Amino acid sequence: WRAFEIMAEFVGATERLKSITPAVSIFGSARTPVDHPYYKLTEEVARLLSESGFSVISGGGPGLMEAANKGAYPGPSPSVGLNIELPHEQSRNPYQDISQNFQHFFMRKVMFVKYANAYVVMPGGFGTLEEIIEIVTWGQLQFHDKPCGFLNVDGYFDHLLAYLDHAQAEHFLKPENRQMLLCDDKATGLLLKFEQYTAPKIEKWAR
Repeated sequence: WRAFEIMAEFVGATERLKSITPAVSIFGSARTPVDHPYYKLTEEVARLLSESGFSVISGGGPGLMEAANKGAYPGPSPSVGLNIELPHEQSRNPYQDISQNFQHFFMRKVMFVKYANAYVVMPGGFGTLEEIIEIVTWGQLQFHDKPCGFLNVDGYFDHLLAYLDHAQAEHFLKPENRQMLLCDDKATGLLLKFEQYTAPKIEKWAR
C-alpha cells in the first residue's frame, strides 16, 4: 500500500503545482527568528523573484522558509509551500498562495526540483545542505541543467566553498562541476548570475 500512497501523492502534487512555473526554490534554516538579518534578506530575495515573474517555492515551515513565502506573498507571482508532515517539527506558515502537503520526503524533494528553474541557498544546517548537495549532484549527473546558488551573506558559506575548492584541487570535482555552484553576497548579483548561467557540457561525469 505504501507504493500506492506515493503514487497518489505524486499525482496530486503534479496536478496542483503544474501551473506555478517559472519558479525558484529557496532553501534555508527553519530556526531563524523573524528579527534576524538572514530572515530580512530572504524576504528581499523572494520579493525580487516574485516581481520578476517567478513563483517562489519553500518548504512551507518557519524560519527562512517562512521568510521566503512572506517575501513573495504580496507579489504578483504565487508563494508556494511544500509542507512535510512531521510529528514534532514544522508547522505550516501563513504566507502561502498554494500549500501542498506531503507525507514522504522524497516526493517532496522531487517537486522542489521538478518545478523550479533555479535554486537559492540561504544559511542553514544539515537539512539545507542535504537538499542542495543532492540537487547539484543530479545536475552533475545531467538529470537537469538548472543553476544552483549560495547567497553568501556575511561569509556564511566561506568554509563550505573552501572545501569544494579543495575537493577540486584534489581531483574529486571537475572544474566544470565546481562551477555549477554559483555564489554571490548580494541578492541582485546572484540573480544576475542565474540569468547568465549555462550548464557545463561534460561527456562523462567521472574519469
